[in-house]
Amino acid sequence: SLPKQKAQRYEAVKWVMVFAIGVCTGLVGLFVDFFVRLFTQLKFRVVQSSVEECTEKGCLALSLLELLGFNLTFVFLASLLVLIQPVAAGSGIPEIKCYLNGVKVPGVVRLRTVVCKAMGVLFSVAGGLFVGKEGPMIHSGAVVGAGLPQFQSISLRKIQFNFPYFRSDRDKRDFVSAGAAAGVAAAFGAPIGGTLFSLEEGSSFWNQGLTWKVLFCSMAATFTLNFFRSGIQFGSWGSFQLPGLLNFGEFKCSESDKKCHLWTAVDLGFFILMGIVGGLLGATFNCLNKRLAKYRMRNVHPKPKLVRVLESLLVSLTTTVVVFVASMVLGECRQMSSTSHSGNDTLSLQGMSEDVNSSIKTFFCPNETYNDMATLFFNPQESAILQLFHQDGTFSPVTLSLFFLLYFLLSCWTYGISVPSGLFVPSLLCGAAFGRLVANLLKSYIGLDHIYSGTFALIGAAAFLGGVVRMTISLTVILIESTNEITYGLPIMITLMVAKWTGDFFNKGIYDIHVNLRGVPLLEWETEVEMDKLRASDIMEPNLTYVYPHTRIQSLVSILRTTVHHAFPVVTENRGNEREFMKGNQLISNNIKFKKSSILTRAGEQRKRSQSMKSYPSSELRNMCDEHIATEEPPEKEDLLQQMLERRYTPYPNLYPDQSPSEEWTMEERFRPLTFHGLILRSQLVTLLVRGVCYSESQSSASQPRLSHAEMSEDYPRYPDIHDLDLTLLNPRMIVDVTPYMNPSPFAVSPNTHVSQVFNLFRTMGLRHLPVVNAVGEIVGIITRHNLTHEFLQARLRQHYQTI
Repeated sequence: SLPKQKAQRYEAVKWVMVFAIGVCTGLVGLFVDFFVRLFTQLKFRVVQSSVEECTEKGCLALSLLELLGFNLTFVFLASLLVLIQPVAAGSGIPEIKCYLNGVKVPGVVRLRTVVCKAMGVLFSVAGGLFVGKEGPMIHSGAVVGAGLPQFQSISLRKIQFNFPYFRSDRDKRDFVSAGAAAGVAAAFGAPIGGTLFSLEEGSSFWNQGLTWKVLFCSMAATFTLNFFRSGIQFGSWGSFQLPGLLNFGEFKCSESDKKCHLWTAVDLGFFILMGIVGGLLGATFNCLNKRLAKYRMRNVHPKPKLVRVLESLLVSLTTTVVVFVASMVLGECRQMSSTSHSGNDTLSLQGMSEDVNSSIKTFFCPNETYNDMATLFFNPQESAILQLFHQDGTFSPVTLSLFFLLYFLLSCWTYGISVPSGLFVPSLLCGAAFGRLVANLLKSYIGLDHIYSGTFALIGAAAFLGGVVRMTISLTVILIESTNEITYGLPIMITLMVAKWTGDFFNKGIYDIHVNLRGVPLLEWETEVEMDKLRASDIMEPNLTYVYPHTRIQSLVSILRTTVHHAFPVVTENRGNEREFMKGNQLISNNIKFKKSSILTRAGEQRKRSQSMKSYPSSELRNMCDEHIATEEPPEKEDLLQQMLERRYTPYPNLYPDQSPSEEWTMEERFRPLTFHGLILRSQLVTLLVRGVCYSESQSSASQPRLSHAEMSEDYPRYPDIHDLDLTLLNPRMIVDVTPYMNPSPFAVSPNTHVSQVFNLFRTMGLRHLPVVNAVGEIVGIITRHNLTHEFLQARLRQHYQTI
């Protein structure tokens, strides 16, 4: 309800922040790219000169030791950074996907995380591991999006800015969506692909106004990175020649080859087959990586953190030895083409850049020949991809097969160790080798001379990457933008769809697998059809913890300290329906049946809750609570339900101010029908207690102090913990009026609502709590994210069939 002028200012500030997020994300990408390039060139320059000398002198073991020294040092530094901030490990895409889906992963968007992520990924890439720097860019952009509009950080507590805007989870989630899209745009030079990635894989809750802001942020990131990279590498500031960290170059047939075409209609059949094989390979990759992840969770993570560092060093050692030995033993010496060292005009005709030709390695080979295996292994991954896409010189089928197999196994082993690591570039490189192998076989054994090898390499890269990550729309646009060739749109789209359908037949995408391994309650796009046999009453949580509109401080403290719920229904009692409420050992209220076992469970929970109330720091509150839980424990042999029906039992201190605190509740009072009035958040209740918002019994509720929205959200996003508060100055007999601060009109559903309707409402509106209210306005349960997870719904469906 902001005034028009303030609302316009709010929107203008949001656009400024979106632009700032894009610029900062581009600068993070520039930082990572500059130092990766610096460290990699330093390492390969030293190792290349050493290999050339030792090839003649016979001291190749010394060259291997030098390479090991570089790689192990870099990987060790990357592992140390992950020890500082464990959530910085991996690509970060599963964590950001969880965050945008509505699950707050601890520490995932902290300043320390982005520092460890950005520095760690440049060390892990420079250390020769088969990982990419593009995946972590998405995580880094999301952290920038989450932190920059807040103008505060736990790591920089002394720096405080009075910035009253964007103090809500919804705004923060929108900025994280923009940051993640900017990360994709900076990584691939694909602003539209970044926007679609954030829409397809990231955000669960989307609106039309957010689309334009996210695209603007992606454009800002792309052109910031492009501006600085073009100026630094070419010295031509403002030329915009390098749009992203990964650029596939220009696909173009030689003008001298009249039979060559980028692709023809006949090739579509081969592309579909490659999509099927890519889906199978991706499913195999995901299956192996899942088994490795489970093994790490059982045998590596429970051990001291040093074991994780040792595992990373072991992977680095193995990778370095395999790369060196494979280049020396398995590589073939191939004859250089005449265009590989000719003038620039010829190079442009061949569609190859200087980087492609300069990356040819002649290790262990005589003059005028090059080592095809070393050309792929002893280069940055981006250069190897360009070699497979654009190099006219041939790679033998044996070399491509061995390279694919080694890269497949080592990248699968690497993804998941305790270093920042991306999966996009290794998957692209592995798939490009597969595609180039298919092109060689078609040319050599079938005689299809019109085939352009670069196209098949690109389609192979798309097929394998699609089989691993199972992305469709966004990945298609990312690849089209990276190639600057719109004619590749149809084959890429068909290949990705076929790869996804094939892979989905066996397992989920790699990011979904890691989300499930973490036990995160991620909500899918929609439920299965058979779930509509369930109703809201079948999946709701009937054991409610609620507050009254006017509640004593002692009761609020007891509720907050003995529960972990983030929201509480605000209710009043409907005493007129009490007589028909109790019938034998079964409680019946508005067609919702609570069986005897449920009551026993609830009674046990309430007893534990009462016992845990003795831990308050306030002696006055502790004494008040001790008075209520002084009842004797019933013998375990007797029927607990029967005892609760025969005598009175105190679940927790009285909530309603017009009753005496010493009055005990009967079973009828315990399950009295409750009229629903609204929802109030835990953070709001804690803020009211911290600021002493209350009134005494002798006063009216109008005398209670009123807090503004800015005061209520001042501590966002880190509200105080109720267990850390010293409440000795508060009188537990004081009363808090929560009605000015509750949400009086939250979304609610009927007990008979289909699960699919509940799911769609919950997910599309970005809900956290969904009350279940019957026809007469009584709350009978509440639905949270946990109640809509696939595992929970499957369990309730099995119970439904057993009941039938």
